[in-house]
Amino acid sequence: MYLRTTQRKKKDGTAVRYVQLAHNHRVGGSTQAEVLHNFGREDQLDTDGLRRLVTSINRYLGEGGDAAAPVAGGGLQVTGSRPLGAVWLLQGLWRQLDIDAALTKILGARRFRTDVERVLFALVANRAIAPASKLSAAEWAGRDTAIPGLQAMDEDQAYRAMDLLVEADAQAEVQEAVFFAVANLLNLEVDLLFFDTTNTYFERDEPDAGENPFRTYGKSKDHRDDLPQITIGLAVTKEGVPVRCWCWPGGTSDQAILPQVKDDMRDWKLGRVITVVDRGFSSADNLAYLTRAGGHFIAGMRMRDGNDLAEAALARQGRYQSVRDNLRVKEVKLTRPLADASSSATTPLRRNATATTARRRSPVSRPNWSASAPSANATPSA
Repeated sequence: MYLRTTQRKKKDGTAVRYVQLAHNHRVGGSTQAEVLHNFGREDQLDTDGLRRLVTSINRYLGEGGDAAAPVAGGGLQVTGSRPLGAVWLLQGLWRQLDIDAALTKILGARRFRTDVERVLFALVANRAIAPASKLSAAEWAGRDTAIPGLQAMDEDQAYRAMDLLVEADAQAEVQEAVFFAVANLLNLEVDLLFFDTTNTYFERDEPDAGENPFRTYGKSKDHRDDLPQITIGLAVTKEGVPVRCWCWPGGTSDQAILPQVKDDMRDWKLGRVITVVDRGFSSADNLAYLTRAGGHFIAGMRMRDGNDLAEAALARQGRYQSVRDNLRVKEVKLTRPLADASSSATTPLRRNATATTARRRSPVSRPNWSASAPSANATPSA
């Protein structure tokens, strides 16, 4: 086999040469050239391809020495690599839950220099795989992992994307889309909705200024009343799957936020839902609000703090039933209406618990609390 050139003349008289790989074979009594491969025009020849071919042949023959040693990868040189596996898995979940579609919908037709959806995905992926600050997350996305559709990002783009998300998702449309996707995927039931709040503080010297400050001083559940904080509310299903979250200024009282939670969840049209709250939300006004439009609730109350419902439940006679080794409950029907509705109550009792210890128990860690579930059609089994 050998390389040969052929020449053809164009209409304007100029000559064009072609390079071919050929070999000779005998046909009858004569020798003819057979073209095995046409490399194309000589002026457009891929000389690097020919060199790789020569290098490959020399490598097979064991000739050429170090100078003719092939480049790793058959002429290709690896300049860098990033892991993809975990990000690829998260992107599959991201799309299966329709988060990308929900973000595209709420962001509308506005054009951005950077794909906001991709930046937000990168921040979520960073939080799930290698939690870090926004600056470190930007470096991680552009250097330490491969984000499909995003070559690189910086800290400003991360903060800008978060601002756009807060601005566009004022009605929690992304949360709603994600929850219903999860509900369909996992076949969730939303007959019970548990709600509670917590707070988180910020390492800064002063609270926010202005007419509507967000990071403010308040009673800290982390015992850091000296630092500005915000209040976070979360509603979950009985399996613990998040449904929706809220954020309020740090000094917001638990008693003041339950009506907003009730109204916001009503807009999602979840059907008949029983709201479960602890004693921090069980004021008379809140319980009355929860019964609006046929609403139902289960609320924890201190057994001996003078609350009318708790006292009525304790005064009624009933037989206790064992629920666990150290927990017995009884259910009594209350005749006193709450917001023009009949009500039932379940009173738990720890064995060997005295009246003094019962008054000190926490509803979260101890069962010595009454739970009321008013309903327009309440039954003893409700």
